Amino acid sequence: MNIRSAPDTLQKLALLGDAARYEPAGNRPRMEARSAAEGGGRGLPDPEEMACIARVSTPKGPKPVLKGMVTTACEKNCYYCPFRAGRSQTRRFTFSPDELAGAFDRLQRAGVVDGIFLSSGIIRGGVTTQDRIIDTAAIIREKYGYRGYVHLKIMPGAEDDQIRRAMQLADRVSINLEGATAARLAALAPKKDFHDDLLMRLRRAAQFRREARRLRASLVTQFVVGAVGDTDLELLTLSARLYGQLGLARAYYSAFNPIVGTPFENLPPADPLRERRLYQASFLLRDYRWDVEELPFLVDGNLRLDADPKRAWAEAHLRHAPVDVMRAGREELLRVPGIGPKGAAAILRARRQGRLRDLAHLRAIGVQVSRAAPYILLDGRRPPQQMPLF
Repeated sequence: MNIRSAPDTLQKLALLGDAARYEPAGNRPRMEARSAAEGGGRGLPDPEEMACIARVSTPKGPKPVLKGMVTTACEKNCYYCPFRAGRSQTRRFTFSPDELAGAFDRLQRAGVVDGIFLSSGIIRGGVTTQDRIIDTAAIIREKYGYRGYVHLKIMPGAEDDQIRRAMQLADRVSINLEGATAARLAALAPKKDFHDDLLMRLRRAAQFRREARRLRASLVTQFVVGAVGDTDLELLTLSARLYGQLGLARAYYSAFNPIVGTPFENLPPADPLRERRLYQASFLLRDYRWDVEELPFLVDGNLRLDADPKRAWAEAHLRHAPVDVMRAGREELLRVPGIGPKGAAAILRARRQGRLRDLAHLRAIGVQVSRAAPYILLDGRRPPQQMPLF
């Protein structure tokens, strides 16, 4: 199949690399940013090198996903965004739903992509823009019969019926809060209302999902980290509430990077390691059922950068009170660095068959012993290879 049959459309898509870098679509956003940055976009694009195609870890497995935008024009003036109104460096493109859906279909049938993440700048209000996103997804599903991964963005101001329709069409929907509080959002995006435009719609989507089982789409949100004084405590407190109350599938944390031509162009970038620590702490809240109060925050409300949160907690609590691997329950085992859900289950199974006496036994069943050893007892004693230094 000749997927170069519509070069104008593909050329425009090839220039959407910013969308691929700034909008996570799956479960490994750092991987997406790297794969998108490797793309091309010079001259007539080779679809396999287009920056708008990223390797995405989706609920349906790793896939090459087209990360598209209905339009790169935007009437909002978010201070950090490359697509903000008035930024002269942004090339403005707009796709009709038929055009964008057709381009995706050609790429998908050629085996270049197997999934789409669809976002947009906002023109003529969130309702009009949401209609175009929904129309594009409907054509992909209904005209072209695509049954694979679809991730749709919900616009600020989208109506209830639009949210429901997007959730019918998509496997995942994003309603990005951007800031952890109304004050933080106002400093990032003064034309957006934290409660009415965003948080209320995230709550409505969660309500629709509870009420109608056919609405299969999972819910995600995204925060911009480090531009306006936000703290890890603020971000993770809200994340924990969203996990517990709304069943949020995940929160994305995007370390701020200054963009030329925006009001924030002279601000320093956020440390990428901070982004990584936020993800690690977020997984403890979502997957390990930690409370926010248990996370090892510093006095400024941020996490340590020199140690992942689980290890930092263990250093404070388990150095002098190590976990006895032969006696600890599942929840205690999960507090040990290097022991995840699979490792804890393997330990419990192995204990029913005999004693775990040395690190080799743990290594054989999949425990990361180099991380776990300083915080455990084996056969009632600390492993001699990892005696801690005090």
